[in-house]
Amino acid sequence: MSDFTSEFWHYYVAGLTLVSIIACLILLWISGTTKAATHADNTTGHVWDGDLAEMNNPLPRWWVYLFIITVVFALAYGVLYPTFGKYQGVLGWSSQGQHTAEVKKVQEAIAPIYAKFNEMKPEQLAGDAQAMAVGERLFMNYCAQCHGSDARGAKSFPNLTDGDWLYGGDPEAIKTTIAQGRNGVMPPMGAAVGGPEEVRNLAHYVLSLSGSPHDSVRATQGKNSFGACAACHGMDAKGNTAMGAPNLTDGVWLHGWGEEAIIRAVNNGINNQMPGQAALLNEAQIHVLSGYVWGMSNKSAN
Repeated sequence: MSDFTSEFWHYYVAGLTLVSIIACLILLWISGTTKAATHADNTTGHVWDGDLAEMNNPLPRWWVYLFIITVVFALAYGVLYPTFGKYQGVLGWSSQGQHTAEVKKVQEAIAPIYAKFNEMKPEQLAGDAQAMAVGERLFMNYCAQCHGSDARGAKSFPNLTDGDWLYGGDPEAIKTTIAQGRNGVMPPMGAAVGGPEEVRNLAHYVLSLSGSPHDSVRATQGKNSFGACAACHGMDAKGNTAMGAPNLTDGVWLHGWGEEAIIRAVNNGINNQMPGQAALLNEAQIHVLSGYVWGMSNKSAN
């Protein structure tokens, strides 16, 4: 990889670019000075379709001037902007710098809009129509792709309207989730539980915890195997928000319901990640968005 980070490539790109521009001028000069062998009537002797003769006329002046202008423009552009390898240009422009400046400009423009929300608690934001309108726009732009425009989620993407929270549903927990993201990991537990039959028995026991249809005999046999799961889900199977371990008694099935879905989760494990949004949203935006998300599952409190 060091071959691709050496100074050679800087000179290679810069040299190739400059040679290409100069070559255009040389080509134009050769085209204007080279005399082709012609007949007395100024034709080259090439004839098409019986009577269409090729003339040896010079290039139109407007075309020549336009060609020269493009070459001059290329050289001027190369001096002002990054063109020749690592050379940054007289203006010091960069796409990253422009992006940073544009983001700063937008942040300054929207700051007054969020100023009134900064002193409000998330619970208060959930009852403010303007804050909820802003929160809805933020949700549609940054959250709806995974959780859906109605926030009801999909398989492996949590429903944000049902009050079931893996990491806690209080406003601060929601704000932390939005800003920092979450990475929920369940390791494969098939070997710890035992063979295929023990895993199947465990699946029926887990189904029984939420009152789902199950085989009661298998559920009874699988109860002892649940000890391997209790470290995360708790002996009462009500989960652990500190670890993001789901409550197995509430009938909410994030990764699919049924015997086969549970067996698959036990044998293969699960790795579910939500990316943090702090790099995309400022603190004020996260504050409003957390109020909006909290409000969707606490509509009775608004």
